Amino acid sequence: MTVLAALAVRPHRQRPDVQQSLLLVRRGLRDSRTRIVTFGYLFAVYAYVQPVGYRHTYKTPLERAVFVHSFGDNPGLRLLYGLPRRLDTTAGYTAWRVGGVLAVAAAFFGLLAAVRATRAEEEAGRTEVVLSAPVSRTTATTALWSLIAAGTGVVWVAEFAGLLIARLPAGGAAALATSTAAVSVVFAAIGALGAQLAGTRRGAMAVGGAAVAAAFLLRILADTVSGAGWLGWLTPLGWAERLQPSTGFRPWVLVLPAAATAVLAAVAARWSRSRDIGAGLFPGRDWAEPHLALLRSPALLALRTQRGVLIAWLGATASFLAILGVVSHSLSSADVPDNVRRQLEKLGVGSIITPKGYMSFLFLIVVLVITLFAATQISGLRQDEIQHLETVLAGPIGRTAWLLQRLALTLLAAASLALTAGFAAWGGGVAAGIHLGLAGMLEAGANAIPITVLFLGPGVLAYGVAPRMAPGLTYVLIAVSFLWQLVGSLLSPPRWVLDLSPFAHLALVPTQRFQALSAAVMAGLGAVAAALAIAAFRRRDLIGD
Repeated sequence: MTVLAALAVRPHRQRPDVQQSLLLVRRGLRDSRTRIVTFGYLFAVYAYVQPVGYRHTYKTPLERAVFVHSFGDNPGLRLLYGLPRRLDTTAGYTAWRVGGVLAVAAAFFGLLAAVRATRAEEEAGRTEVVLSAPVSRTTATTALWSLIAAGTGVVWVAEFAGLLIARLPAGGAAALATSTAAVSVVFAAIGALGAQLAGTRRGAMAVGGAAVAAAFLLRILADTVSGAGWLGWLTPLGWAERLQPSTGFRPWVLVLPAAATAVLAAVAARWSRSRDIGAGLFPGRDWAEPHLALLRSPALLALRTQRGVLIAWLGATASFLAILGVVSHSLSSADVPDNVRRQLEKLGVGSIITPKGYMSFLFLIVVLVITLFAATQISGLRQDEIQHLETVLAGPIGRTAWLLQRLALTLLAAASLALTAGFAAWGGGVAAGIHLGLAGMLEAGANAIPITVLFLGPGVLAYGVAPRMAPGLTYVLIAVSFLWQLVGSLLSPPRWVLDLSPFAHLALVPTQRFQALSAAVMAGLGAVAAALAIAAFRRRDLIGD
């Protein structure tokens, strides 16, 4: 018997609220297990690899002192990781690198968890079914926050375990994991609030994504602009820094995320009781004049429904890479000794101490982001199948044409992101008087396209075979491949084991030459997987949610 059926049986003998909440939490954990496991893996491996890599790279106090002198006050690195403290210690370096990256990842984890458990459930029609059973809104809200707490607890344990295995003190590891978990619950509350404002899942994610971008911008300004440090007290990402995990933990700062979460959650719960199921507080477009633009093909329809999201991705990419281009000159090789340069080369970052080397290293992150964007489109395929694909296929559109057009749109959008990143980085360098070379920056962006095709192929193949599992499997494949590239070199396995990660075959363009053969192989494998996906999709039934 399913959980929803269990809630509905014997309506005249209502189950206790605790039992009903537990049933809803159990179902939520089952539905979100892939996402939770993926983020847990990400948190555990990243938390492990940073302190281990630091010890392997900077073994002596002299090397660590040189590192602090050369990189401690670098605005480009502050922009990425936040305000550094005690970089001459493993604990300080770990708090800087792990805290700076995983705080942002935790924000997205909380946002995704809340939107999936609220607005996505309403879109699928399950919330109405649950509330038609003897389940109150209060019970549903309790189950929501119990589910978010359980998911956050899993990633907390994963990060804590990674830090412990890397031989960090238990107290510092717990404090660092708590700082990222605090960010997660705040953005879960923001996601729950966005789900009340917007009438669609995409709209709720757009509201939450804008909040993440605003919080990140405030953190950047606080850490890089002289006299603007007070801005860090206005953002959850700044609160995570000011907790100072592993370098003098200040637990009283936890009052800020706790209070913010409580207020936002209370407002979201109040608004949820004042609106209809399936509607948002923002006015919908049900009574707007009809517009027939971009309705001539499945690809144009997808562009119409996602144009706001695509514009946001392009705008965020252009802004961020332009800033990175401006600060790319902040690394200098003047006071970096040869031994530190050799250690940097062991980490695979090449000549990061030059503007081009710095941008080459950063474009590895751009490649990761663009592959994750492609993974979001696999999730979009699934949502479109649930909502309106049966209606689309009832017209003169075949399954092959629909899937091919959606794949073409995804590749076009990914290529636009890649080239926008290259052009914006070049423009930022020009504004700062740095010669990065337009052709080299565009080539660095285009370097992301073959590997995106490679990951998109298996993702859409999973969609053709097992659509419910496809988004999660795509994210897992990308996360495992990227993190193996980070941690594998530290374990010194055979070369062929390292080469299992597609990221191992990426050249650091423009510092290194573009690897045409590797690119062709990756694109070819992705195309073969896509062809198999089309064949599988043509033979299976459409599946609702």
